[in-house]
Amino acid sequence: MTAPTALKLDRLTVMRGDRVVLRDLSFEVQAGEAVVLTGPNGAGKTTVLRTIAGLLAPAAGTVRLLREAGETDATVGEQCHFLGHLNGIRPALTVRENAAFWSDVLGGSPDRMDNALDVLRLADLAGIQASYLSAGQKRRLGLVRLLLADRPVWLLDEPAVSLDVASREVLAGAVNAFRRRGGIVVATTHQPLGFEHEREVRLEPTGRHAIEAEDQLL
Repeated sequence: MTAPTALKLDRLTVMRGDRVVLRDLSFEVQAGEAVVLTGPNGAGKTTVLRTIAGLLAPAAGTVRLLREAGETDATVGEQCHFLGHLNGIRPALTVRENAAFWSDVLGGSPDRMDNALDVLRLADLAGIQASYLSAGQKRRLGLVRLLLADRPVWLLDEPAVSLDVASREVLAGAVNAFRRRGGIVVATTHQPLGFEHEREVRLEPTGRHAIEAEDQLL
């Protein structure tokens, strides 16, 4: 399957009960690009990611992966890594056992798992039970699954939460390397992420949104 050239949201409207959470949201993310969703609590940032991933059904509009040969039958959900607020780790297992669990689920390989632990600076903690990790170390362990198997789209909900400055630099390095391979990234944040040339989409609680056309280098 050829890699997607873009992820496109077209006039996306999402409702929760009788309340409109998002209205007519449109933007496109090219291969190799990162779009960062910002805005106050309740603006719908997490809702956007969950809708892209197929966890929520839109009331109107579409989410599509574009390819040079046209659209694909595979859903975005089948081709993305979705990192939510929860780290998805098992406290009773060691760091390596947690990584091995996700590697099996995602179809990874042992060599790839070792590299992922090394990139996220967890190799020296591989034998430590996850319950003994700090909040930042647990977050980095949650991030490991992004590197265990290839997916063309990363959806990251507040990926830098609990991370110190050094760990945020590690995250940014992994994201930038993924983008250089043609990856597509959509992330939410309340703090600078440090991704190269990221583009901001600001959401408002009313459903209004604004896209900053110019790339930003933080």
